[in-house]
Amino acid sequence: MAGESMTSEERLWSAIRLEKPDRVPVIPTLLPEPVAGLAGLTGAQVCNDNTILVDAALEIFDTYGGWDSLYPIGATPLQMQALGIFPMKMKIPGIDLPDDYMFQLDEQEIMQPEDYDNICEMGYKQFYHDDYLWRITSLTPDDIPKEMDNLLIGGARFLEGCSERNTQLFFAEHALHPFFILSLMRSMVRFTEDLYFQPDMVERALKKMTTELIEKQLKAMKGTETKIWLLTEERASAYFYPPAIFERFWWPYTKEIIDAFWSEGIVTIFHLDQCWDKNIPYFKELPRGSAILELDSVTNIFAAKEILRDHLCFHGDVPAAMLSLGKPEDVEAYCKKLIDEVGSDGGLILGSGCSVPPNVKPENFRAMIETGKNHELSRR
Repeated sequence: MAGESMTSEERLWSAIRLEKPDRVPVIPTLLPEPVAGLAGLTGAQVCNDNTILVDAALEIFDTYGGWDSLYPIGATPLQMQALGIFPMKMKIPGIDLPDDYMFQLDEQEIMQPEDYDNICEMGYKQFYHDDYLWRITSLTPDDIPKEMDNLLIGGARFLEGCSERNTQLFFAEHALHPFFILSLMRSMVRFTEDLYFQPDMVERALKKMTTELIEKQLKAMKGTETKIWLLTEERASAYFYPPAIFERFWWPYTKEIIDAFWSEGIVTIFHLDQCWDKNIPYFKELPRGSAILELDSVTNIFAAKEILRDHLCFHGDVPAAMLSLGKPEDVEAYCKKLIDEVGSDGGLILGSGCSVPPNVKPENFRAMIETGKNHELSRR
């Protein structure tokens, strides 16, 4: 290990606070699909059995020598759908697909224009669980209690495994940004039409959903030791929309969310897929140290660092293609570049760009973990 003098928790918070840790903290985003690949399991096994998924994830942690914090894992796709994390129709290996497939989200125009008003009148949570869920799921109302019991069993097993390994969770709660939720439920094409032709209707729903998200997630965070939560967005960047759309329909609600959590001492991880190069300067408006930008290797993390140096922390961003198709020396060289150029003065958590890919080469995964743990931060 590269001159370790901190605990994993101290190291992580040093990076978040834009201080210089003893070495860069390492946290790969290990979701069910790469768990299956690294553990030699099928997609059907990890998508339909919480216990198999959790046990395999913890075994991988042990096999590769561990890292600084574990990405929470333990829910099956159908359970994520029931919770509202995946608000779409889906196809599950072992049920709708061959056993060795990944699960698939099936984007369709399910939410209708009148549902914007339904969300405003009922609240998003009630609308989702009383109405919308039954438009997209193969579950029945009688299935939900069993699925939630299995989810609790998996979650407890995962927390126990973390405790046994003296390892903390990276974050305590997770939600999709309201903008992203509406895009998934409505379908991207129809949602884009709504933004341009029915903007007031969209805004009313966004305001309602933002207020509800803040209330719900802050309540869920009460009493948790981990003062970090995850907010996912994939479709609001300039890759998809011009600044006028971003500035009206995404940024004001985002700042409201961050301010609410930061006022309670809670840091937000932004999981930002696709290219955010043109949007990065906006994040300078957030309070210093209030967020972590989790990039997927499409956004230029080196340019983003120059803009947000000594303002926000980054998580990432070893490319999925490199982990699946490259060689260990490629991974090692890229990790060293990240550490030297993005993490040299603090503010970097080394990890994968988005998730570790399902077909990651074990030797490449090991190279990422070991380089992060052994490459010394420069003393400049």
